[in-house]
Amino acid sequence: MEKTFNIQEELKKLPDQPGVYIMHDKTDAIIYIGKAKSLTKRVHQYFQPSHDEGIKKRQMVEHIEYFEYIITDSELEALVLECNLIKEHCPKYNTMLRDDKTYPYIKVTVGETFPRVMFSRQMKKDRSRYFGPYTSAGAVKDTIDLINKIYGLRTCNRKLPRDIGLDRACLNYHIHKCDAPCQGYITPEEYNNKVSGVLEFLNGNYTPVIKMLTEKMEQASEELEFEKAAEYRNLLSSVKQVAQKQKITNADGEDKDIIALANDDTDAVVQVFFIRGGKLIGRDHFHVRVGTEQSEDNILNNFVKQFYSGTPFIPREIMLQKKIEDMEILEQWLSEKRGRKVIIKVPQKGMKEKLVELAKKNALLVLSQDKERIKREEGRTIGAVKEIEKLLGLSNLNRMEAFDISNINGFETVGSMIVYEKGKPKRSDYRKFKLKTITGPDDYGSMHEVLTRRFVHGIDEKKQLSEKNLPDEVGSFNRFPDVIMMDGGKGQVNVCLEVLSELGLSIPVCGMVKDDFHRTRGLYFNNEEIPIDRHGEGFKLITRIQDEAHRFAIEYHRSLRSKSQVHSVLDDIDGIGPARRKALMRRYQSIEKIKDASMEDLAMTESMNEAAAAAVYKFFHP
Repeated sequence: MEKTFNIQEELKKLPDQPGVYIMHDKTDAIIYIGKAKSLTKRVHQYFQPSHDEGIKKRQMVEHIEYFEYIITDSELEALVLECNLIKEHCPKYNTMLRDDKTYPYIKVTVGETFPRVMFSRQMKKDRSRYFGPYTSAGAVKDTIDLINKIYGLRTCNRKLPRDIGLDRACLNYHIHKCDAPCQGYITPEEYNNKVSGVLEFLNGNYTPVIKMLTEKMEQASEELEFEKAAEYRNLLSSVKQVAQKQKITNADGEDKDIIALANDDTDAVVQVFFIRGGKLIGRDHFHVRVGTEQSEDNILNNFVKQFYSGTPFIPREIMLQKKIEDMEILEQWLSEKRGRKVIIKVPQKGMKEKLVELAKKNALLVLSQDKERIKREEGRTIGAVKEIEKLLGLSNLNRMEAFDISNINGFETVGSMIVYEKGKPKRSDYRKFKLKTITGPDDYGSMHEVLTRRFVHGIDEKKQLSEKNLPDEVGSFNRFPDVIMMDGGKGQVNVCLEVLSELGLSIPVCGMVKDDFHRTRGLYFNNEEIPIDRHGEGFKLITRIQDEAHRFAIEYHRSLRSKSQVHSVLDDIDGIGPARRKALMRRYQSIEKIKDASMEDLAMTESMNEAAAAAVYKFFHP
């Protein structure tokens, strides 16, 4: 891969703002995600020789090929975004939690007749209202106590109104912390008026409560009741902590795309935030070449059309920076494409509007600092695809699939399928095939089986999804390529064309032809070899695809070969698994001693029984 990212140069561009930084290795895999109050100060630390954070961090830094970042409006937002991204990508060098207990929520059980305010670690779709997440569990618990103290809500687990009057009122009623709905002392209407006040408080109207606590703290201090004043001070601090707003996680739990752009006379950068399940889990940016008189709404309009025509997943809501001309038509088109209602909005207030503004800030930063790097990257990817389109005389090449075979004299023959979309590897769609019908070194026969299995599976999956009325993104084999890249020349191409003909499919197929030194020299397409400019981006992309298909096949073959090399004759005996095999070898030390053992002796071995002992004995004494 051509190196286009100069770490020292990119460090100079880092902003002195809060945000999240994402470290990648040479395979584009995310290896570390961190948050920072100041991105420039924090990221610089990793590359300073005097800075030592231990062996693990040193190892991580050695593997950093490039980094990217997302700016936020506060350190709190950076903290929550970091959490979301770590859970989504599971980077190698991040310490992973074993559960989801990262940040707490405040839960209001509005689905109950007499709602409660509760502490929660998970956000569920259970008719309750959730607020958060918050960074301090202690502050959340103090705030819940304060809410119950101010508004007199119940804290018990009684089923109301079913259990009204079945038992005595609890202590909270007698110390004036609860209005005892369990005794019918307050009507549901009166109680829900109090709940409305709680919801208003949690929605951000903290001023009355903060004012009340401040006055009580000052009054207690004047009356020399310092313990009480300290109690009010601590409660006030907890409320202020909860009052911190963040917009990275939304309590509605919906899927959304947030789209905003920044542009100048010749270029524009469109930033897309991906919100899944209410959490911001990632982003992507796209460089767009524009004319001097092209308006922002026109750029957005064209981008939405192109972006969602090529993406397999369409969210329920799409938030735009401003209104576009074809908004209603696009809603209808995307709804039909998704199979469910899609809403396109231009938010004017609240968290959604702030998210759009945050996306715009990130787009502006990319435009101002990363313009040239993005152009180079797009030249390596989309530009390279355009070159291949021109070579082959094709158009709209988005998805490319490449296949390769790996074996040693026909031993453990395997096939690989790799996928590139828009010039980038899509590793989630990679597939491995262990050959079932071919024995011996038969590359053509092996490739015929691999291709047949891949496309038959895809045809069957398409049919099943259609019958069940499920969206395409649910499947794993149902998306077919725009072009198939075979590792080889005329022979491999003809095998592929034969399979496609048998299945009634029409997909362009080309072969990646190598010279005597195993270097790519051209493409075989429509019965002729097309030479390639070795200095062009198209050539470099073809080489990367070819190398990646070979690497993926080799890795799978090596893994199978290593497993077969530790194969034991005991594995061939029915009823003898890894545990019994190990127990037998621990006791007898060799296959010869197991062979000489009696059936009764074998049965006395740990984890063995009479049936297993009989199977072993009969295997060696047929």
